[in-house]
Amino acid sequence: MDAARIFTVYGAQGILFAFFIFLAYKILKRDRKRLNLIFSMFYLSVAVGLLINFIYAPMEDAALELVVLLMNFLTNFFISFAVIFLVVFELILLKSEKVVTFGKQLLVIVGYGAALFCMIFFLSIFTPGIGVTINQFTDWKPVWEIEFFIYVAIVVTLGSIIPTLYFAFKISKKFEDEVLKKKWKFFIIGVIALFIFMYGIYLL
Repeated sequence: MDAARIFTVYGAQGILFAFFIFLAYKILKRDRKRLNLIFSMFYLSVAVGLLINFIYAPMEDAALELVVLLMNFLTNFFISFAVIFLVVFELILLKSEKVVTFGKQLLVIVGYGAALFCMIFFLSIFTPGIGVTINQFTDWKPVWEIEFFIYVAIVVTLGSIIPTLYFAFKISKKFEDEVLKKKWKFFIIGVIALFIFMYGIYLL
């Protein structure tokens, strides 16, 4: 691993990992009702993805190429999957748990997860040339083919990013308290920053 990648993976992402674990702990410590569990799952899913990234990043052995490829897939999956918990969290805030029942919550989460999991069929082990390549020829950095990127971008953007931002702005209009409005604006800014980071983590 070169110095830049070490700093990115274990420095910047390491700080984010620790911060997200801390936030999940604080949320669950405060209250373990379903709304808080769903919100904490957003942070925990990202943390799991980053942890897997920490494990496979230093693997630079041709004998481990398949392991590295699959672990890269899991990293991408858990980080991308995390955002659906924000969608469900916001839906409950907007409509209440009586309207957005557990069955509906599960349907949204499982449906998005299934669509996201289908990206495994684009991996080079199944479809050479249209997935992800990670080996000594790419300096052990993931190289995405355009077909794979388009599929992931469509699923993530339409399935989670657009709904998250749409519901977030709808919720912000309901706040009458200026302090809550300000806090929610910071939340939206943080979510946008995370989306930018999320697209970056795919390739590291």
